Amino acid sequence: MNTKIDRKIIGYSVKKSASAELSNELPESADIEQMHEKVGRPEILVGATYKIKTPLSDHALYITINDIVLNQGTEHELRRPFEIFINSKNMDQFQWVLALTRVISAVFRKGGDVTFLVEELKAVFDPQGGYFKSGGRFMPSLVAEIGDTIETHLKAIGLIKRDPMHPAQVQILAEKKAEYDEQKGTLTPADEFPASAQLCMKCHTKAMILLDGCCTCLNCGDSKCG
Repeated sequence: MNTKIDRKIIGYSVKKSASAELSNELPESADIEQMHEKVGRPEILVGATYKIKTPLSDHALYITINDIVLNQGTEHELRRPFEIFINSKNMDQFQWVLALTRVISAVFRKGGDVTFLVEELKAVFDPQGGYFKSGGRFMPSLVAEIGDTIETHLKAIGLIKRDPMHPAQVQILAEKKAEYDEQKGTLTPADEFPASAQLCMKCHTKAMILLDGCCTCLNCGDSKCG
């Protein structure tokens, strides 16, 4: 789109991409430590462990992601993922799970923008078909759910910015849900979304309903009517 400038230009600036801003989040200085492969592992790392229970196995997966805190106690303090471990009683997938954790950990320690891992892992589809998590969210593969867990962790430490819905949109979706329940009577107090809801192709959750001739997702707000 062309924009006509009808005033004298007195200055300009170059807008950086999101990845460039992430890689340059700390200024260049010998006193400021940035993440790279030569950063040594401290004796103690902080982290979190996530439990994954899928219909693919009787045993749960436990994903532990440990973080390193750079420039601790200064205005440039930054928490970055350093390593990942995946453990389970089910040893059937041990070989590729071990390989995956080593590759992901190596990418973490390399530094820079590691958020691309999320989309790469979530794009992996199981040829035998995926599964639905509790709440109706579809996971195309176990690898995709590992990517989803990493995304949850990166959001928790601030590497991926959360994009919450506007309060007005949340209110509208709540009203639509109540209206649908009144018309169809398909919801119970324990249900998050109607049992007859279809899969939303945007958020991969079974929360898409047809109301007044318009398909609307009760989870992310995506609507076919704009």
